[in-house]
Amino acid sequence: MATSEVGSSSDAAPTSQREYDVLLNFRGKDTRYGFTDFLYEYLVDAGVHVFRDEEELPFGEVISEKLQQAIKNTMIYIPIFSQTYASSKWCLRELVLMVDYVSKSKGEKTDFRKHRENFGDEVEAWKGALRKADERKGWVIKKDQSQATILRLIVEKVLVELKVKQKLVTEHLVGLDDRIKDLTKLLDVNQDDVRLIGIYGMGGVGKTTVAKVIFNQLSSHFGKYCSFLEGIRERSTKESIVQLQRKLLCDIVSSGSVGKFEDSEEGMRRIGETLGNKKILVVLDDVNKKEHIKKLIGNNSLYSGSRIIITTRNTTILQVEGFKGEILLYEMLKMDDDLALQLFYQHAFGGEFPSGNYRWLSSEIVSHAGGLPLAITVIGSLLKEKDEEFWKETLVRLTKVPEKEILEKLRISYDDLDEHQQQIFLDIACFFFNENKIDAIYIWTKFYPRRGIKVLIERCLIKILDNDKLWMHDQLIDLGWQIVHEESPSDLGKRSRLPIAKETLEVIRTEERKDKVQALQIDGRDAIEITNEEFERLQNLRFLKLHNGTFVGDFATCCSKLSWISWQPPFREFEADNMYLDHLVVFKLGKNDFTDNSKA
Repeated sequence: MATSEVGSSSDAAPTSQREYDVLLNFRGKDTRYGFTDFLYEYLVDAGVHVFRDEEELPFGEVISEKLQQAIKNTMIYIPIFSQTYASSKWCLRELVLMVDYVSKSKGEKTDFRKHRENFGDEVEAWKGALRKADERKGWVIKKDQSQATILRLIVEKVLVELKVKQKLVTEHLVGLDDRIKDLTKLLDVNQDDVRLIGIYGMGGVGKTTVAKVIFNQLSSHFGKYCSFLEGIRERSTKESIVQLQRKLLCDIVSSGSVGKFEDSEEGMRRIGETLGNKKILVVLDDVNKKEHIKKLIGNNSLYSGSRIIITTRNTTILQVEGFKGEILLYEMLKMDDDLALQLFYQHAFGGEFPSGNYRWLSSEIVSHAGGLPLAITVIGSLLKEKDEEFWKETLVRLTKVPEKEILEKLRISYDDLDEHQQQIFLDIACFFFNENKIDAIYIWTKFYPRRGIKVLIERCLIKILDNDKLWMHDQLIDLGWQIVHEESPSDLGKRSRLPIAKETLEVIRTEERKDKVQALQIDGRDAIEITNEEFERLQNLRFLKLHNGTFVGDFATCCSKLSWISWQPPFREFEADNMYLDHLVVFKLGKNDFTDNSKA
């Protein structure tokens, strides 16, 4: 028996709209309850969406339009050649379609589907498809060979091709080759020991970027047992450690196997059970507390060959008590001048070498960026296509900022945004990191969101990930929080945004009006009640994220500008009356046991 990865179709839908990741083409009577069944289960367990046809084509019938669409909208085809495969018209007609789509994606003119005028032509089409499939590298499974080993190899290959767990990395990377080489050597995934690599350095120096590159390069070695928990420092202020534990477990095993747990101690036990018998690759990004490492990795023995990577600004947290393995530290240093200039040219001039005054201006500006890739990227993007006077003004502003004040350097780009773009920037920094772009746009209708997002992307202040979610560097998130804090350092109720849940509840309970507050989130361990009186004091609230909370009272006189709400209510009766949210355009409702008792 042999398997062959035929390839993929250029006609297939984009990744976000693709119907299937893999299509298995096989003779049912030969392999349905054996090799094919095992391969199907292995792939599904790895998070791959697989099409496996359950029916044989009745004699004389043609392939249905539905199946043709499935073949067209699949990324990878895997035909499984068995003893009686070639005697099945069904298998051969599927193969003809698959090979034809692959040929078309390569610009080849062969169209086997047209050769069906008579049986002889169809046989020639089958022969041509078999020859094409044979050109692809596959696996030959011998009687004395372990099928389990072959299955693992196939799944690993599929995961690499699909890039299921690949992290988005900046297109133009400068100055990382030596660092990646050093870290790969430290990790040495071919050794069977357990290692924890701590990548440390100041914010904006590129720790997360290099961790993503390493993760992308090594993840196929670990199959499906990989997890990258990004931005733990910032996420831990908005999410509970239990949510992070669940995310880690769902990455390593299927979500259906995780089950429910409500406290971190139970999460630690589940993680210990899971990580103790699997060779894993886990990245904990931007960790600032030892507690995070303890709750996410625990003190249990990890399976031999496992690797943990932690990025942090604080080396003291890397003294992990009870860790049963080797702990190695790697410092991310600032970029040297030549590499920093190369990165700056990439963003300011599209990689071209500048002429005239722009050459010395570039050198001066880069020297004040402190060798930090983030600052160089953001400032370079700001200066792109700007005139010489603007460059000189920017240089003057940079010279007034102490070298260590990275956020003040980044603020220069924020200050150059118009008012609407600044509002969008602050919303993303405080609330919309990792939110879907389309959902977020609805709250910015007055801020010209499509132009605003375009400008923020061009200035390298945000990115749109492949799954259409908004992404922002943690240093820029810090900048947004700092700007909001400076609106009123001592009075929370006079800030425009309240992203820290435990502080927000204090503000809600005070009796003063909060006309400055536009957005807030509340998260309570115990069920929270927001009364109509408290809600009425938030006249300009347009965004609310409420977890484990509900509304109580008569809201008939409450006029609200609320347009975006994410609500996870406690499991209890809804106790609010006459609550009219006339401006609401996005309503995300979590699990609840509400019953519809409306009269409408």
